[in-house]
Amino acid sequence: MDNTFPRAGLSGPGLPAAYFSPASSSFADFLRDQAPELLPARRVPSGAGELGVPHGTTIVALTFDGGVLIAGDRRATSGNLIASRDMEKVHVTDEYSAVGIAGTAGLAVEMVRLYAVELAHYEKIEGVTLSLDGKTNKLAGMVKANLDMAMAGLAVVPLFVGYDLEAVDVKRAGRIVSYDAAGGRYEENAGYAGVGSGSLFAKSALKKLHDPEASVDAAVRSAVEALYDAADDDTASGMPDLVRRIFPTVVTITAGGAVQLPAEETAAVAEAVVAGRAQRSHHRVS
Repeated sequence: MDNTFPRAGLSGPGLPAAYFSPASSSFADFLRDQAPELLPARRVPSGAGELGVPHGTTIVALTFDGGVLIAGDRRATSGNLIASRDMEKVHVTDEYSAVGIAGTAGLAVEMVRLYAVELAHYEKIEGVTLSLDGKTNKLAGMVKANLDMAMAGLAVVPLFVGYDLEAVDVKRAGRIVSYDAAGGRYEENAGYAGVGSGSLFAKSALKKLHDPEASVDAAVRSAVEALYDAADDDTASGMPDLVRRIFPTVVTITAGGAVQLPAEETAAVAEAVVAGRAQRSHHRVS
């Protein structure tokens, strides 16, 4: 039996009229008006920055011939402790974009999920996909909305990658955009970038390894090498775990769309990197 019934101001059973009126193509704005308590920044109590909540690192991104990729290690830390060994920090957000997250893990995951809904909502309301610049600006606004939490020690710092369908040169259609905790948006024209506590070491590796003319396979190898270097010097970044079979997450984006590499492929690359490092270390010792 249907226990719902229409009430004044409602356009359907139990839902306010605003839910049936496409007044805005922004789902975040709709949520801010109708249920602000569901926004990520509103769901964290004051003083939460002192609770030692888990943080995620490290994310790298680099372009290659005909696309772009983003990769992240799997470790999350809480102070000097490992909070998680298999956190997913890289997420496909629509057909031609992906976001890697560093910073406060809980807020970061909620933000990237809301961002993916935001992109899907815009496409449904407007009937077209948001441009790549529009996507990056949307994400900047969401990061800026979290500024109060960032000031309280709960910062979220994303790294965006996308394939620009409007690019003149399809070989250079892969783009990388980084952000600061206040929502500042920065185009990474060097073709590589990193965020998180291990990013200094990862970017130093990519400075030597990155080749914009490289194939996707070579770019994946470079990304895993960079993550290995980050973990080698940064305790918050995780090495490929051959015992537990935990390996980096890698997403590639080309004209064919965004694809997360199967675990078997990333495992093979990570094992080759570890084997290569072990061999070089053996040669130095001997």
